[in-house]
Amino acid sequence: MKRGHPSINTIVAALAFALSLGGSLADAEVPPAGYGQASGEFDITLSRVPTKDRVAAKALQPPIQPTPEILAEGKAIFLGRGTCFQCHGPEGKGDGGAAKILPIQPRNFTNPKFNKVRTPGEMMWVLKNGSLGQTGQIPGTGMLPIVGQFLSEEEGWKVLLYERSLGEHK
Repeated sequence: MKRGHPSINTIVAALAFALSLGGSLADAEVPPAGYGQASGEFDITLSRVPTKDRVAAKALQPPIQPTPEILAEGKAIFLGRGTCFQCHGPEGKGDGGAAKILPIQPRNFTNPKFNKVRTPGEMMWVLKNGSLGQTGQIPGTGMLPIVGQFLSEEEGWKVLLYERSLGEHK
């Protein structure tokens, strides 16, 4: 194992810790639709970015274009040192091995509707801050902060451009 690359055990432990920070469903009067269901994607219309940060996040645009070379680099990061595939699956369908321990299925990036409701800037906010229930609308999903921890911001943009490409109509 190369230094700086988390193992699956490290990721699973971090996910369990992150979920513990997000509170429990017992704290909520009614769990959000889709929470805890083994199949199906969580409501993509609910932003994981807190209201106070949402306008800025939505306006943020990638500083690079999704060229074939950038998308290839993003895919390599997704499948390699970014460890994205552990939860999101090797094809980005939200069916990775670690997804089995999460109460909310990881994002399915092949869903073309996702790109219509979530902006690149919102995705970058999640890569930087994780999705630990910060909005109060959605319990912690297990998505940890990746940019600034394991990836640079440039690598984060490459990964999210690759992820967005998975949902484009070919």
